[in-house]
Amino acid sequence: MGKNLLGAAALLTCLSANAGSGDTVTEYLDANSARYSDLAMSIWDKAELGYLETESSALLQSTLVEEGFTVKTGVAEIPTAFVASYGSGEPVIAVLAEFDALPGISQSREPHRDIVAGKNSGHACGHHLFGAGSVAAAIAVKQWMQDKKIPGTLRLYGTPAEEGGSGKVYLVRAGLFDDVDVVLHWHPGAKNTANPSSSLANKSAKFKFRGISAHAAAAPERGRSALDGVEAMNYMVNLMREHVPQETRIHYVITNGGAAPNVVPDYAEVYYYVRHPKAETLLDIWDRVLAVADGAALGTGTKLETEVMHGNHSLLPNETLAAAMHANLTRVGGVQYDKVERVYAKKITLTLGLDEDQTGTEQVIQPLKMSSGMGSTDVGDVSWLVPTTGLRTATWVPGTAAHSWQAIASGGTSIGSKGMMVAAKTLALTTIELFQNPELVMAAREEMLQRRGSGFVYKALLGDRQPPLDYRIN
Repeated sequence: MGKNLLGAAALLTCLSANAGSGDTVTEYLDANSARYSDLAMSIWDKAELGYLETESSALLQSTLVEEGFTVKTGVAEIPTAFVASYGSGEPVIAVLAEFDALPGISQSREPHRDIVAGKNSGHACGHHLFGAGSVAAAIAVKQWMQDKKIPGTLRLYGTPAEEGGSGKVYLVRAGLFDDVDVVLHWHPGAKNTANPSSSLANKSAKFKFRGISAHAAAAPERGRSALDGVEAMNYMVNLMREHVPQETRIHYVITNGGAAPNVVPDYAEVYYYVRHPKAETLLDIWDRVLAVADGAALGTGTKLETEVMHGNHSLLPNETLAAAMHANLTRVGGVQYDKVERVYAKKITLTLGLDEDQTGTEQVIQPLKMSSGMGSTDVGDVSWLVPTTGLRTATWVPGTAAHSWQAIASGGTSIGSKGMMVAAKTLALTTIELFQNPELVMAAREEMLQRRGSGFVYKALLGDRQPPLDYRIN
């Protein structure tokens, strides 16, 4: 690990000092686990998509208001975004909460493939647990602050549309994190880990080609195919793959290819994601993709409109904060299945195509080490402005992949709830430690500034566009 990690002795001292406070908080969370499980499962049932999470957001807000938080809703011109606050003054410690589902994937709680009729979305990334678990942690810490008369400000940020909508980027751009000292977050997963980690920066856009319709057999010469524009772009981008840095990821889906084979389509659309660990390299590759799109339009006699949909910076790791989070995760411990949950987990495992059964690892805390992921998240933008760290807990049967039906299924059961409460306890203990240890807060900020470099200037990769509140409406 890097030189910024707190030493083991310092961490043990912090944990010892916080032992009494932590016991009170974890006892509260144990006593109220059913309440927060019910909250998460209500959001699981709704499975609302990005920027459309009206009921899910309202549930989280009302829960916080009942517990004495002041809630400001509709922030950054996003109706489902909110900031809940308790206390005043410094430090300002924030916890993130997500609650959007994914489109095009539906599943019941059964441990076999079981699509729910009439339901076209699902919490395949577990954000129902993310939002409810963060709220549980915030309420537990608020009660501790109130009882102990702890100075400072606790905030919970309700952040919609993480899945391709970059909800947090708009909050960052609006200055809502400017006075925050530390940000904590978590994510559902198949393992328990609090590693300092990086991710890929990414940018996306819809490329909309417009041509001229005509009868495809009787008068093809009079048509100009918008689908030809899409296919020409895709072909040239695929040729690019040999000539980009190997860490690059480019993927696309044709969202509109025409309606009938005998009509030359006058409109077609393709939706692209481009990713790379470094934002500056990503933007260079992005410019090449834009040039390809222009060339495709020119070559097919079509017109092109490009709508940037979202853009996220990579995660900036913070080893100082990660060490504290890891120590608290170790203190809390992993997930313990009961007999019924073990039977359920075995059934899920049979569907995963694994070489070996990984059940049992839900109890394990992964060793602390630097890691990197190939996904992207709008938490990245937050992490470049505020010292940030997170954790993952085993809310899914070990071996389960994110964005799968198995993640929806187990995330909708007590297995998901138990992992959520591990996260809530860990977040709460780490938040308490930050309120009590100003040296830890200062060390985390110094590390962030060092990693950013002296010349860093934040610029949102999605530019100045407004939140795409209709991006999940087809």
